[in-house]
Amino acid sequence: MVDRAARSPSERLTVFYEGACPICVRDRRTYEKLAGERDDVCWVDITGAEARLREAGIDPRKALTELHVQDGEGNIFSEIDAYRLLMARIPLLKPLGWLIGLPLVRPILSKLYRWWVRRRLIRDGRL
Repeated sequence: MVDRAARSPSERLTVFYEGACPICVRDRRTYEKLAGERDDVCWVDITGAEARLREAGIDPRKALTELHVQDGEGNIFSEIDAYRLLMARIPLLKPLGWLIGLPLVRPILSKLYRWWVRRRLIRDGRL
């Protein structure tokens, strides 16, 4: 087993999350607890960071509606792919990451995810 703290910079992930969203902040804390002492994920609050998002090739409006993760090689993953990438790093979440990627589960979950996020943003007056 590879110790994540010993991973090379190319194996690190950057997660673009919404720090103004209490649910997003709670999810980040939960992930960090499950990850333990490992520090191979850099968390970037997208609130007011439009320039940084554009530099990374992420549309700021899309960043509000989809989770985005950048790997150490600069590849951007969004929505379900982003969650799967994060889950694959935590043994407890790895099976769930596999499950949400299944051909029948993925499109249904993706549609539900987009509906839920859109509803939350409209309710908060941010969309």
